[in-house]
Amino acid sequence: MSHYAVINPSTGETLSEYSTITDAELGAATRSASDAFEGWSRKVTVADRAALIAKVAELHRERRLELAEIAVREMGKPLDQALSEVDFAAAIYQYYVDNGEMFLSDEQIELSDGTGSAFVRRAGLGVLLGIMPWNFPYYQVARFAGPNIVAGNAILLKPAPQCPESALAMQTIFDEAAASVGAPSAVYVTIFATNEQIATVIADPRVQGVSVTGSERAGAAVAEIAGKHLKKVVLEMGGSDPFILLSTSDIDGAVQDAVSARLDNNGQSCNAAKRFIVIDSLYEEFAAKFTAAFTAAQPADPFAEGTLLGPLSSTSAADRLEEQLGRAISQGATVVAKGERSGNYFPPAVLADVTPSMDAHHEEFFGPVAALYRVSSEDEAIALANDTPFGLGSYVYTTDQEQALRVADAIDAGMVWINLVLGDAAELPFGGVKRSGSGREMGRFALEEFINKKLIRIAG
Repeated sequence: MSHYAVINPSTGETLSEYSTITDAELGAATRSASDAFEGWSRKVTVADRAALIAKVAELHRERRLELAEIAVREMGKPLDQALSEVDFAAAIYQYYVDNGEMFLSDEQIELSDGTGSAFVRRAGLGVLLGIMPWNFPYYQVARFAGPNIVAGNAILLKPAPQCPESALAMQTIFDEAAASVGAPSAVYVTIFATNEQIATVIADPRVQGVSVTGSERAGAAVAEIAGKHLKKVVLEMGGSDPFILLSTSDIDGAVQDAVSARLDNNGQSCNAAKRFIVIDSLYEEFAAKFTAAFTAAQPADPFAEGTLLGPLSSTSAADRLEEQLGRAISQGATVVAKGERSGNYFPPAVLADVTPSMDAHHEEFFGPVAALYRVSSEDEAIALANDTPFGLGSYVYTTDQEQALRVADAIDAGMVWINLVLGDAAELPFGGVKRSGSGREMGRFALEEFINKKLIRIAG
């Protein structure tokens, strides 16, 4: 079987296979991306580069159903969620079209001594390598490629092995967009490369930076190679985000938000709420209502209207989650609710009484498994929230504004959402701390990761 293949997670059927790039083809791809940077990206204006990305956004909107259906076939995302992902990707591209010139404009510096002037000019670095995950094939690419092409870089894009069809659909979009503005198609190049080949790409002196979204193992391996070759790296490695409920005037609304935050993308989202930390006075009611609402979302055909939970992305993903859940139970976790797996269809499960001595306390469950924790105070909630190797997102529910900000300040996470979930937007930075990674994507901060902030000082 090919390294790159579309295997329908609903049926296990292999729908298509694609050849891995040869070493010669990979060398040519890197060379063409470098030529595109030297011959176009660094010579044209921000407006010219933004025009290319504007066309990319337009084509995403035009082809939203086609793109969404591919994602359903590749990784089982419910169709309405796949459509929302394509729309979000288009919005991210459009955000950098609308704001790129402002964010990349020269920054004047007031001199403390002497005459003349000085300013910082922002410019692209060169060729960047993006190593993408399978769970959001369009959104993840948009938040990497959009800002970095507008900033003046060229892109080598390695998709996840199970997402070659969506990768080729995006390559077609970028090719058409490039042609529409007279840019070289190699400003964005898809490479179906192996891990061994990727090591040679990172080592190539023409490649100036790497962005990785994926597992801790993948991030550590890439960062080690990049560090050896002194390349800048942005890492987004996942998380075990806490959902902290301290007070509420709407318990049913909080429960629904908690369920939505856990079920997004079939529970396979890095910044999904995974650990539900509830103050003692609300715990019993929340646990009962959450378990009922969460388990009501049973796995169904991802193409069917109204499906909230489709299959997990692959057999290996379902096997891994089943093993984790079984291990948690064997180590003493209480099963509040649990169904029976059918193929890659994995029903929601709820655990309680998870302790720090259990693996489940420190692992990320990438699927519809939730852990409930009871706490007696704000301080206990914060300590429990921080007792994880991860630090991506977090959710705080309270009617006390001062408490909300106090807890937000105390949580070790790159993002804190107060009294809302699923509030991501193109203008909001995304990223984490600790083993969740480093660097930021989206918002203005994405344009600051892979650029040369070049000082220019002019004599008076």
